[in-house]
Amino acid sequence: MSDRQIWIVDFGSQYTQLITRKTRELGHSSEIITVDECRDLFKEGKTPKALVLSGGPQSVFEDETDYSFILERKDLPILGICYGMQLLGKYFGGVVEKGTIGEYGHASIHFDNGFTIKGCPDQVNVWMSHSDHVSKVPENFKVVMSSSNGLVAAIKHDSRPVLGLQFHPEVEHSDHGKDILLHFFEELSSLEKDWDASEMLKEAKELVSTIGDSKVLCAFSGGVDSLVAAMIAHNVIGKNLYCFFVDHGLLRPQDYGHIETLKNETDLNIEIINAKEIFSSKLKGLSDPEDKRKAIGKTFIEVFEQKVHEFEDQKGVKFDYLLQGTLYPDVIESISPHEKGGKSVTIKSHHNVGGLPERMKLKLLEPLRYLFKDEVRALGLELNLKRNWVYRHPFPGPGIGIRVLGELFPESILKVQQSDQILFEELQNFNLYEATWQAFTVLLPVKTVGVKGDARAFEEVICIRLVNSSDGMTATWSDMPRDFLSKTSNRITNEVKGVTRVVYDITSKPPGTIEWE
Repeated sequence: MSDRQIWIVDFGSQYTQLITRKTRELGHSSEIITVDECRDLFKEGKTPKALVLSGGPQSVFEDETDYSFILERKDLPILGICYGMQLLGKYFGGVVEKGTIGEYGHASIHFDNGFTIKGCPDQVNVWMSHSDHVSKVPENFKVVMSSSNGLVAAIKHDSRPVLGLQFHPEVEHSDHGKDILLHFFEELSSLEKDWDASEMLKEAKELVSTIGDSKVLCAFSGGVDSLVAAMIAHNVIGKNLYCFFVDHGLLRPQDYGHIETLKNETDLNIEIINAKEIFSSKLKGLSDPEDKRKAIGKTFIEVFEQKVHEFEDQKGVKFDYLLQGTLYPDVIESISPHEKGGKSVTIKSHHNVGGLPERMKLKLLEPLRYLFKDEVRALGLELNLKRNWVYRHPFPGPGIGIRVLGELFPESILKVQQSDQILFEELQNFNLYEATWQAFTVLLPVKTVGVKGDARAFEEVICIRLVNSSDGMTATWSDMPRDFLSKTSNRITNEVKGVTRVVYDITSKPPGTIEWE
């Protein structure tokens, strides 16, 4: 940590991750840190080449923290976004007013006082999310952008490389957001690009190389994260990597084919553990989604642990590390920022195979832990992996276990497997697989009346779910062509025994989640 060009001080904004992603897309390395981490790094004599103060949900009137340790550094380029701009206004002697009405959503801004940015028109549509605002600009600053509501949208220091933006250039809703960020990074901060797929691969390999001759265990799923992590590790440690794939019986036909392809077409040492009967017995009688998830997770750990111990006893191999495809969003969400001087809250635990490292006394090896999903895909292509491997849709650990609503009967699992395979085939037939981020089918716990062969049918319902997303944190339903949906629906009702009706889920996240359970 701390060797990145850009430090992003997190004040709890829902968009902080997006700042990191955008900086990297522009070719500049960055990382998210808390206020206390920033203070400690400065005390150690470390300094970034540029620093970003993120937005946040709190008000500057409620924040008594002294930020002089950051803002007194006259040569340090600083970008304040939303809350970050209000901190700049307050610290440098301006006036910040508590808003009675706010600016939320789209807003139109225009450039002031002769300020321009390459690639931007005089008027730009941006995304606002604030109530407090800078009403009086500090001395030595000038207004460089104003909103159509008459409020200050951006301020710039007359001599120091300090810029404040009341809007969020990091979100997709802001037009020319990248141009605005690029202006700060390359015009005000004079940064040179230092981030691409080759640099990511170099860093990941360097991390793996630190473990020496240690034996590494991988709970392999075949998804892009575990595949890229495994290929990086294999490139460095070769035969010291052992991949185990647990078949819990809740997989799709495409998953079995994919694993066999990887066994045949890569040098990875992949062993398949057939645990279908064990999982089936553990899941019998369970219908509550949380009970099913817990049972699947607990059983996975038990099966995996038993297999590894048997392997160690038979082969005389002692594992020291567990390789995981943990990504940066997982790390950010699992850290408790309050414990480290941050302003946001812990969301979830990030361990992909929760419980294994502790039970088996393994150390974690996570070569992707500072990368986003799109960066992992770029890394996969850098490793010369096939595009269809790298761009496989995400598939949850519990698999079909959370796509059959209710108890997991064999015939119910089969309905989802068959309908999912039809959806997969038609996405490929219509050349639409990469037009959606995730696609799957769900068996609903209802029956409806239908007609089959001139006879009344009272059968079950399959729901098709297709969404577009960049990281799964938010998602929109995919607006797919009518002929594709018609063909898929027709095939499912004709080819999947016991299904009379197909529905299409057009719920975005939020308010819904991507999965149904």
